[in-house]
Amino acid sequence: MAVKSPSNGPSGADPSAASDGSPAVTSSPAPQAASVPVPFRPGLEGVPATQSAICDIDGIRGLLTYRGYPLEQLAANSTFLETAYLLIWGELPTIFQLRDFEQEVQMHRRVSFRIRDMMKCFPAGGHPMDALQASAASLGLFYSRRALDDPQYVFDAVVRLIAKIPTMVAAFQLIRKGQDPIQPRDDLAYSANFLYMLTEREPDPIAARIFDRCLILHAEHSLNASTFSARVTASTLTDPYAVVASAVGTLAGPLHGGANEDVLEMLEEIGTVDAVESWLDQAIKARKKIMGFGHREYKVKDPRAVILQKLAEDLFLRFGHDAMYDVARRLEEVAADRLGPKGIYPNVDFYSGLVYRKLGIPRDLFTPIFAIARTAGWLAHWREQLGANRIYRPTQIYTGSGERAWLPLESRPAVV
Repeated sequence: MAVKSPSNGPSGADPSAASDGSPAVTSSPAPQAASVPVPFRPGLEGVPATQSAICDIDGIRGLLTYRGYPLEQLAANSTFLETAYLLIWGELPTIFQLRDFEQEVQMHRRVSFRIRDMMKCFPAGGHPMDALQASAASLGLFYSRRALDDPQYVFDAVVRLIAKIPTMVAAFQLIRKGQDPIQPRDDLAYSANFLYMLTEREPDPIAARIFDRCLILHAEHSLNASTFSARVTASTLTDPYAVVASAVGTLAGPLHGGANEDVLEMLEEIGTVDAVESWLDQAIKARKKIMGFGHREYKVKDPRAVILQKLAEDLFLRFGHDAMYDVARRLEEVAADRLGPKGIYPNVDFYSGLVYRKLGIPRDLFTPIFAIARTAGWLAHWREQLGANRIYRPTQIYTGSGERAWLPLESRPAVV
């Protein structure tokens, strides 16, 4: 199979990329010793950890761009696979590049029966994110590790991960219900095929398009926790399957993924439109976190939330209204008065759960779907990290005991 990545490397791509479009694995020079102590910042908040040409966020204007393209334009006109190509290879594909990429992804959707058998051994009550992390990592057992500057290896790994992650998510959903996984259908596009494998029925074209746009909205968002995890793992020059598995494990944490599940629980707790104002006032008084509101990057409404709200409305027009949406809209209106002056507005999680709920997707699959989309961003950062690699090795500030002598067991003080 011939490599389908851009033959001469995309203009504006990683400056260290090889002429065949693959990243030339290089090492950055060691930085000069700091002349002054670097201040400690918990969580590395606000500390630049890399340079990237993939995604830019203007939190004041509410602008999010992928490789320079505003998200609104991509969500309106692109597809997830085209957007994934843009993120990973640096430029929008030509019609021939996109066709080849789509065909390669289609050819690699199926997963080995050995992986399916492994998934059947997972506890039915296990979380789908744990199943996905284990399954993604297992791909490294089936595809031999080769030089990371081999363009064929890079292209094949990208295709396999983009293609197989949705199949794994859908497969585990059916397996835990005691059913055999449904095989992918070659006549269905990427998002339609996933919904088919998940729900066991061919989706409405409008529903499939809305879901595809949701994937575009979640495909990349700068150096968040899971992307940082991916870059740290990539910096060791391990295989891309380990990189994605590492990122999936990070996304599984409740401080990163899963907030849209919490939004639905919050809306159910509120119950009705009439209860919104008193509920919010009590929540603010109790200093309770309002799920789906606020983001470190944005001082205005998250641009992804703006688009997701419109997608939710389109979905309800097609398939019937959801009263929970009325509760959400009223909450946003009241919160604008209470929280808006503090720069706290709806984020990407506020409306996405309502969309997935209407599509009939189980709540504990919301975060795995996030992972399906974000795999594109993780792989883009993997390639970029290889282009100017230096292994991550931050320092620590030691806060433990000073030097002390070892004591024999009988001489140690009793612990009460």
